Amino acid sequence: MSYFREAINFMEEYIPGEQPEKEGYIKLNTNENPYPPSPLVEKKIKEALGLGKISLYPHPLGGELRERAQEVYGLPLDWIVVGNGSDELLNLLFRLFLDKGDRVAYPFPTYTLYRTLAFLQEAEREEIPFPPDFSLPESFLTSPAKLKVVCNPNSPTGTFLPLSQIEKLLSLSSCPVIVDEAYVDFAPCSALPLLQKFPNLIIVRTFSKSFSLAGLRVGLLFTHPDIVRGVLKIKDSYNVGILSQAGGAAALEDMEHMRKNVEKIKFTREWFSAEMEKLGFLVYPSQANFIMARKEGRDLKFLYEELKKRKILVRYFPQWPDSLRITIGKEEEMKTLLDAIQEIIGRVNV
Repeated sequence: MSYFREAINFMEEYIPGEQPEKEGYIKLNTNENPYPPSPLVEKKIKEALGLGKISLYPHPLGGELRERAQEVYGLPLDWIVVGNGSDELLNLLFRLFLDKGDRVAYPFPTYTLYRTLAFLQEAEREEIPFPPDFSLPESFLTSPAKLKVVCNPNSPTGTFLPLSQIEKLLSLSSCPVIVDEAYVDFAPCSALPLLQKFPNLIIVRTFSKSFSLAGLRVGLLFTHPDIVRGVLKIKDSYNVGILSQAGGAAALEDMEHMRKNVEKIKFTREWFSAEMEKLGFLVYPSQANFIMARKEGRDLKFLYEELKKRKILVRYFPQWPDSLRITIGKEEEMKTLLDAIQEIIGRVNV
């Protein structure tokens, strides 16, 4: 339409994973947690409903959720921003730092929303290919970009960068550096200990994966108070609803429940990865709640489509056609998937 900004007409839209409208699917395409959240989440949401709070605006800064995050993660309140999922926080950061023509750099392949957010700002994208070992590219470390982003663990590969590489990146970068830790609870460690040392570090988290709260849309941002003040200037006044704040705070009150679910997913991830390798797939070493399985040089769209016919959803990316990203579900779901893959590839002799 002629009403749109010119940049929007040429923008590549972000396409989220399919959400089936009918029941009966094994849904392994959007990295949701197959296990329910803490029972405390439902209890606290019901309490909020019972008190009639939904007729009122929520706390603009997150209220109890922000205070609980302070306790759990050991940071002062003025180092924390509560967001409507981590995607909103990423959007705010791109808006905060990037003008038209500014450069944003990130290793690639990675979360394709970064590309969409760059388009929105009419920023210059520096997409730097990962080397085969998925370490940080040297040109990324030394890039003069105005903003750098690294997803750790990375999506869609699940690969994880040690803190030494993150620290090197921060030391060599004069610009803000976003470390997207959406999947970090499935990994060995976080970059949180580096915050006090590097004022240019910004860590973004989501409750959608490890906490099983994808439907509530809750995220956290941790960074230096100077950057926090900038984010608060541009965020919506009441960006996270009362029920989401109540559910997020309750989830942080029961960290043990989250950790137990994470351990179950990690155990299933290692077993399933080994089984896929037996079927001849290259499986990247994942530290997330998904794996990326590859048949080099073979377009796997047929496998994605055959699985969908069987009501099993995995993620196929046209830009990486020889790979499928597979969320780790419950063990019985993964066994059903494995049997289906074995039957399909046996029939077509892959």
